[in-house]
Amino acid sequence: MQINPYLFILPRTPGQIVWNYKDHVQYELDLEYSHRLAQLISNPDSFDSRNTIDTHLLKAEILTAKKIDSPTWGWDDLSKIFHIGTQNIPNEHVPQNTHEWTRQYLQHCNEVLAKQAPDCRRSGNAPTELIELPAPCALTHSLNDALVQRKTCRSFTGTCILLSDVSSLLYLSLGYLNERHSDHGGSPPNLSARRSSPSGGGLNACEGFVLVQNVAGLEPGIYAYHSAEHALSRVNPLPDSALGQLLSGQHFINDLPLGLFITARFDRLWWKYGHSRAYRMAFVEAGHLSQTFQLVATALGMNTWMTGAFADTQVETLLNLEGCAEQPLFFVGCGESDGQAMCQEMRDLLDQGEHS
Repeated sequence: MQINPYLFILPRTPGQIVWNYKDHVQYELDLEYSHRLAQLISNPDSFDSRNTIDTHLLKAEILTAKKIDSPTWGWDDLSKIFHIGTQNIPNEHVPQNTHEWTRQYLQHCNEVLAKQAPDCRRSGNAPTELIELPAPCALTHSLNDALVQRKTCRSFTGTCILLSDVSSLLYLSLGYLNERHSDHGGSPPNLSARRSSPSGGGLNACEGFVLVQNVAGLEPGIYAYHSAEHALSRVNPLPDSALGQLLSGQHFINDLPLGLFITARFDRLWWKYGHSRAYRMAFVEAGHLSQTFQLVATALGMNTWMTGAFADTQVETLLNLEGCAEQPLFFVGCGESDGQAMCQEMRDLLDQGEHS
């Protein structure tokens, strides 16, 4: 007898939850069942077909008669649970044609809209005063040039950025585009906003917090960007310590005049999608927004740098997101640069190696 390799166990007083994360099935075990399962984990050969609990565990596929192969995995079990646990969306009936899909999807949307939608306001960051941004300007740079010229740099001058450029950058990457007001395809009002980047389910689940260090007309600090109003609200001053401490020691951020923390409103995703595969979509959307931000920044004559390595707890505190359903996923910044992909310290170290 074998223990199913796709299980994790959660303590839930007065029992425990055994979750088969591959098949998306969970069972609640009382003390007697939990104790017996612990014995079988210690010695699967102690399985007794006359024992009712053993046969129940076998029927539930917590135990298996044959060994189930588990793929080789190079990271920890948590990442494996995430990847496998978000595979294969449960679907009782796969639509056989577009007509069936349309009816099924429309029914799903009607069920979603019948539920209370998430509050449009962001928890912990209700603005007391909005800072209006200048009207964004149309870009004259070609998409081809922006794609070719975009590069990741780690050496920035800290030179001041114009507020008009910040306005264009935020509007074209995170703003709700006025030019597409009529392009909603019959969507309900709370799903009609359109950005330049795609969003799962049209939810626009990602938001942005702007880190300002040197922008003309704005005090240094952290600001929430409000897409619908194309405006900012002040959230916090900059921390006293070097910003690189927040980003796992990546002190390239210290000389960035402008940065953006991309966050995800999980409550918006929970509202429409009950399956945890939607968690993947949060990161996909953050990736879309990051690339758009970088292309727009490049078209405005700036270089960019991005990272997903940061101290989540500290960043959540800085953004006033502790305990919220909105969480930081990614950081991207921009400014004037000498165009070097490596910081000067890395170049010096490599030069020393060449001459040693």
